Amino acid sequence: MSAAKKCLLLILIAGCFSSEIVAEGVTKEEAIQLRDEVREMFYHAFDGYMTHAFPRDELRPLSCGGEDTLGGYALTLIDSLDTLALLDDKDRFASSVDWIGKNLQFDINKTVSVFETTIRVLGGLLSAHLIASDYNTGMRIPSYDDELLHLAEDLAKRMLPAFDTPTGIPFGSVNLQHGVDENESKITSTAGGGTLTLEFGVLSRLTNNPIYEQVTKNAVLGLWARRSKINLVGAHIDVFSGEWTQKDAGIGTSIDSFYEYLLKAYLLFGDEEYLFIFQEAYKAAMHYLFNDPWYVEVNMNSAALVWPLFNSLQAFWPGLQVLAGDIEPAIKTHAAFFSVWKRYGFTPEGFNLATFNVQQGQKSYPLRPELIESTYWLYKATRNPKYLDAGRDMLTSLQYGARCTCGYCHISDVEHHQQDDHMESFFLAETVKYLWLLFDLAAGPDNLVENGPYKYIFSTEGHLLPSTPQISLSTEHCSYLGAYCRNIINQTSDNAKKNLPMEKNQSEYLVETSSPQPSFSGLLPSGMIKGFCPGLTYSQRFRISFVAHEDNLANDASNESDPPGVQTSSILLVLNHTSVENPSEISDADHVAHHQSPSSISEDFGDHQEDRGLPVSETRKEEYQESETQISESQERIHQVNEVELGHQPHS
Repeated sequence: MSAAKKCLLLILIAGCFSSEIVAEGVTKEEAIQLRDEVREMFYHAFDGYMTHAFPRDELRPLSCGGEDTLGGYALTLIDSLDTLALLDDKDRFASSVDWIGKNLQFDINKTVSVFETTIRVLGGLLSAHLIASDYNTGMRIPSYDDELLHLAEDLAKRMLPAFDTPTGIPFGSVNLQHGVDENESKITSTAGGGTLTLEFGVLSRLTNNPIYEQVTKNAVLGLWARRSKINLVGAHIDVFSGEWTQKDAGIGTSIDSFYEYLLKAYLLFGDEEYLFIFQEAYKAAMHYLFNDPWYVEVNMNSAALVWPLFNSLQAFWPGLQVLAGDIEPAIKTHAAFFSVWKRYGFTPEGFNLATFNVQQGQKSYPLRPELIESTYWLYKATRNPKYLDAGRDMLTSLQYGARCTCGYCHISDVEHHQQDDHMESFFLAETVKYLWLLFDLAAGPDNLVENGPYKYIFSTEGHLLPSTPQISLSTEHCSYLGAYCRNIINQTSDNAKKNLPMEKNQSEYLVETSSPQPSFSGLLPSGMIKGFCPGLTYSQRFRISFVAHEDNLANDASNESDPPGVQTSSILLVLNHTSVENPSEISDADHVAHHQSPSSISEDFGDHQEDRGLPVSETRKEEYQESETQISESQERIHQVNEVELGHQPHS
């Protein structure tokens, strides 16, 4: 392969692909038409909701009515905010943010799902706040005064009582006025307890209040400390005793986004503890759950086969593998999953791998986005034209099978395409969003994600969380040259200022260093500068690394070098892409990027347990002790919030 044909790029960042590469039979002009068709699809459903259902939670698209499915606070509008921004609809985005800021309140006697409220409402509010408050997005609202951020913090405070458990793993539900009911079930799912870190972590970094990030990380560590000896986790757990009540391990229902948030929390926050856990968890999943190209459910202790079933929530996995750099198995698994879609026109909730038929009682398709999401990521990583063909097929199925009077309907039976009178809010937050991004990428991307000022991490609800310095560098406390400064106090060292080079827009702060950051202890660069933060460089601000061709590396190194002490806390994920004139003739193997596998990443960072020099049993014991200490500290903070701000009594 000639040097001219090689192009290195970062996953998640628009690279040097040719915008003319489209699917066989899909011209660039048709890609534009398909993108515009998806845009019309969004407005058909969004207008139907606003006309017939707003301010109730969700639309009933057949009967053109509304229903409250979560909390009765305009759920679909909140979930749709960043999609409006992505579509560059400034007027509707601004008017929606204004209405929510003036009318929404969470002081209501409603018991809600901690998981669903976090990913849909908290995530939707935070994503919209970050867009509406930032000039760099092109969507800043001049009159906006952080109303959505204040709502998000109020909502998070009302969910904090759910985390007041001996294990640190939260209850599944909480009352927004009264906290956890004394009769609330102590059983929760692994996904429910382990898929809260992004939203709560972003909130902590925006408010400089660490409690939100602490309690959600405690939950993850509490789950991981109770993994089996073969590094698998079960589906359901007792949040008081820590005993697994359902020991089926898989990558789908009740577990799926636990894996997703391990990797994404590392990518967004740079906390390597999440990476270590992901490496071990991913390695175990690929060893015990992967039955090429499908995934099965096994007993978490013995790895004995429990259930040979493809369920539709598994379809996120190939997209996650793209982010991890493990693209070859992602291609195989996506092809298998998509074959089910082509067979029925949709993916059923369950497909039996023993009989190769729809699983009885799991025939529905509730407009889920996961397969479309993976299609987008695989097209972005490989530019294989077959993923545009797949997207076109999925768009056609939705238009002809799910479109109804006022929106898009659930399919209650994929074999007979029978429609049901429901439209989940995630249809507008995720399903349409990923489909639009797919075709916009083929048409020549012009959107906030591909061309905006930041690298974005998508939450499990498809909300856009930017890797800004305030979010991604805040825990470093000026440890790294050019880091984002927080906890500002009013003293500086004049000598320190004089000894440092000054550039335009540099900021002078003295950083509070009394609160320790244990996860970064031992990782600080030897040349760190305390108490002073120079202005961020372009690459530090946006966390973008530009990788030159290997022939130019020597020249670049001689001309430029980073200041002493500069480090990065993110993994460089690169692709080797081959430009071709006739992409339709390329095989799957030709589109697979040269990638760093999770096992090789693990070798780079070292095995977590071996580094600590402990056998597995001692490692688990230490993890329990660390978890209990952190939980105790967090519970004190939770009690303060409950008693002082919300008037709740501690849950016994």
